[in-house]
Amino acid sequence: MPKDHIFLQFFQVLSEQDLDEADNLLTAETEFYFPKTQPMIGKDRILKFLKIFFRQYPELIFTVTKVIHQDGHAAVHWTNRGMSRRKEPYENEGVTLLEMKRGKIIYISDFFKNTEKW
Repeated sequence: MPKDHIFLQFFQVLSEQDLDEADNLLTAETEFYFPKTQPMIGKDRILKFLKIFFRQYPELIFTVTKVIHQDGHAAVHWTNRGMSRRKEPYENEGVTLLEMKRGKIIYISDFFKNTEKW
């Protein structure tokens, strides 16, 4: 299994809006930093955020274009495209920094180009 598998799986989870699988990837200590929000600590808080996010964007597909991986850390360059709940087209591009420990994601920090909606 490739070293960056868990990082790629995270973006598949986002595209499929699979909260059960997201629950499996995170820990009670996972930290999530998302632009224009307060830091989120713990998978319960992160899953609540993702549920709201998925309602806002019921259709959003992520495409990973590059992964730079080193010792349990990754920088993932991605694009996404979809539709908001108001049926408005949406697309964005960014980089997410991730850290893995013992097969779980413990750190997520998003940096993306379009933050107008947030």
